[in-house]
Amino acid sequence: MKILIIEDEPVLGQSISTYLQGEGYLCEQASDFAEAWQKSGVYEYDCILVDIGLPDGNGLDIIRKLKEEHKKAGIIIVSAKDSIDDKIIGLEIGSDDYLAKPFHLAELNARIKAVLRRRQFDGERLIEYREIQVDPQEKEVKVDGQSIRLTRSEYVLLLYFLANQNRVLTKESVAEHLSGDSADLLDTIDFIYSHIKNLRKKLLDAGAQDYIQSVYGMGYKWAAR
Repeated sequence: MKILIIEDEPVLGQSISTYLQGEGYLCEQASDFAEAWQKSGVYEYDCILVDIGLPDGNGLDIIRKLKEEHKKAGIIIVSAKDSIDDKIIGLEIGSDDYLAKPFHLAELNARIKAVLRRRQFDGERLIEYREIQVDPQEKEVKVDGQSIRLTRSEYVLLLYFLANQNRVLTKESVAEHLSGDSADLLDTIDFIYSHIKNLRKKLLDAGAQDYIQSVYGMGYKWAAR
């Protein structure tokens, strides 16, 4: 899962990023309005943490832009301005939650998980697709009740597929989801093939059906055959 942290306090932004990366998220940061505006417009994220009070603009305008462009990311306002007016405006224009500073990182993590469950998996604590079950809280994957071990990239890839069932995902979007905006700097995105191959093999070896379909000239799709 990929998170964009829009935060103008460098120490806090890095603290959030370090903690969430330890929880298995891929994190990117933007420290001002201009950088946040650029990244949120170009890249896709699962969740965006938005500080309202940025040095060169208002985070609420970024939320409005995301909604105008029908972005799928969950949005959590993280702000020192613990104002009822800001909360109401933020929720009315489309944010999913509001967390006032200071806060515990564990609470932020819990809020992110709740937003992702609501937006991507209908609020279910466990994600189930036929014989496959994923527990995001424990980061555990089972096939027919038997646990299987996935690498971080394989786990992220599985959730990406499950959140986008029956949709064609381009190779570029898969690479970006696994590597973030650094994917633009890569000479090749061939690394995704090994991750997909290994994920498919582990699922098949555990007794799952083959749901990862190659779409010639485009990318991949998760669907029952």
